[in-house]
Amino acid sequence: MLMLDPFESWSPAPMGFLDRADAGRQLAAELQGRCPERPLVVGLPRGGVEVGFQIAQALRAPLDVLPARKLGAPDQPELAIGAIAPGAVILNHHIIDQLGLTREEVDEVITQEEQELERRARLYRSGLPPLDVGGMTVILVDDGLATGATAAAAVQSIRRGSPRKLILAVPVGARETVAALRSQVDELICLERPWKFRAVGEWYDDFEQATDQQVIRRLQEAAVLRPENRQT
Repeated sequence: MLMLDPFESWSPAPMGFLDRADAGRQLAAELQGRCPERPLVVGLPRGGVEVGFQIAQALRAPLDVLPARKLGAPDQPELAIGAIAPGAVILNHHIIDQLGLTREEVDEVITQEEQELERRARLYRSGLPPLDVGGMTVILVDDGLATGATAAAAVQSIRRGSPRKLILAVPVGARETVAALRSQVDELICLERPWKFRAVGEWYDDFEQATDQQVIRRLQEAAVLRPENRQT
């Protein structure tokens, strides 16, 4: 008999998703009733913001954003040697050693990605204060987990803000990644954990790359649609 971890939610039949909006609606249905108080939904850009928007609307919760970035190897940018988020750096020393990278090379990659983090933070937040999660139930959302490095950096970053509870919610993820991240959060919700996982995009009919403009639009729409901001 398959035993499920009480902190994990998993759908045993792989179904896939039409697009990120569909994935967000399915996650929202799973999250209904799990948060007695109104949570704060935090999306990882870019794709996680679209998924998070659907959850925020369903739960009538505020939506915010946390920039986080993969650290790509100098000559192989698609190969992750770690990830960063505000106040958090995670390095995969096994891959770094395999590639023979020096500390100076790794530091250069970190510096470049820190600059991109700062650019995105300025662009997305438009002068708003830093993300404040103190004492709140936070639902951290991405559109999927492959290596999980970016999500792990985001979790570490949010933990620094002392949330009351941290839930990581994703539509799909590699089984070993989900297992590794479960101990880092209070609750992990993953709708699909396939035995054979190759890429997040394979679980979507439409996985078109999200843009900065789409992230900004969703954040603006979420602010307008929050109950306290609606016109009566």
